[in-house]
Amino acid sequence: MQQGWKGEPGSMTVTWTTWVPTRSEVQFGLQPSGPLPLRAQGTFVPFVDGGILRRKLYIHRVTLRKLLPGVQYVYRCGSAQGWSRRFRFRALKNGAHWSPRLAVFGDLGADNPKALPRLRRDTQQGMYDAVLHVGDFAYNMDQDNARVGDRFMRLIEPVAASLPYMTCPGNHEERYNFSNYKARFSMPGDNEGLWYSWDLGPAHIISFSTEVYFFLHYGRHLVQRQFRWLESDLQKANKNRAARPWIITMGHRPMYCSNADLDDCTRHESKVRKGLQGKLYGLEDLFYKYGVDLQLWAHEHSYERLWPIYNYQVFNGSGEMPYTNPRGPVHIITGSAGCEERLTPFAVFPRPWSAVRVKEYGYTRLHILNGTHIHIQQVSDDQDGKIVDDVWVGTTLLHSSDRARCPQGFRHQEA
Repeated sequence: MQQGWKGEPGSMTVTWTTWVPTRSEVQFGLQPSGPLPLRAQGTFVPFVDGGILRRKLYIHRVTLRKLLPGVQYVYRCGSAQGWSRRFRFRALKNGAHWSPRLAVFGDLGADNPKALPRLRRDTQQGMYDAVLHVGDFAYNMDQDNARVGDRFMRLIEPVAASLPYMTCPGNHEERYNFSNYKARFSMPGDNEGLWYSWDLGPAHIISFSTEVYFFLHYGRHLVQRQFRWLESDLQKANKNRAARPWIITMGHRPMYCSNADLDDCTRHESKVRKGLQGKLYGLEDLFYKYGVDLQLWAHEHSYERLWPIYNYQVFNGSGEMPYTNPRGPVHIITGSAGCEERLTPFAVFPRPWSAVRVKEYGYTRLHILNGTHIHIQQVSDDQDGKIVDDVWVGTTLLHSSDRARCPQGFRHQEA
């Protein structure tokens, strides 16, 4: 079972799977025990996996509406033919003036999911308001006629049934045109979760697909369609900085990394950064132009924090406070949650733009404190939950006369 947030204030969407067609209902209420007085109906769609057995599942979606912000609800889902156990979640708060706490990671497998026990404990203790899973699930959801996908969804259920579990597609979701990914997760917008955006507290969060640049046989037009959507969304978000000062992106394959492999991010002109043929629909210039503050990535099975960067140049705010008024986006690569492929080594010598590198299993905590401060921490699972990276990204309040001093195209926020 998985909860997604469709971007509509006061709502939450519950998604689950059955083997036979049944009604789709969620019963919910405020009391932990006793009757659940509220009811919501939804719909189901058949999903046929592309494997040799053509296994058929029924994917149910029910949206709960008119939820009270910040209030905890108890719910179960199913029908007269059978009900799930009870789960609980806290409805997201409304508006921009609160401080969301997020768990961020990618590359979590059904085998060797190292970070999952701690993530479950964190979630049960109420540490997070939402999860950002930055691509690569299960390894792979389509395997064994999608039974690995079923097993993975059961594994993440204690987290995903308690919090909005927000996703983007990675390369391991590619089979049958990302069909398992599209079917199993419920994201905002009408692009089957391949790209969408949503507002959370003082931040505008954009999720997109790096995979459109690599699996061109599913349609080159997707590269252009996504790029145009991104530009339009960024224009609106940039104009709305007074209400939501931060713009944060999440996509699976990074633009930069210093890992010792031959992935796209190790190439000087990476496809994600520079686009097709090194010039079409590259994302670095686009994100820089609209002042994206924080870029979250995965794919490399390690953790790396970069100095503020644009076009291989470090744009630190100052020597003493590099992340205060940075003049370029901050990149975080967090793909070490755990999978059968193990951890990715780093190149021997770090690049000048690489600030911190951690080759340990773990995940990232992201606290969007307010319109001027974001707190980023990396939790090491190898060191029993020790915080192995801890940094604040901040802006000072600027008067409009200061804006001209910012480099062309990159802007600071005004809280």
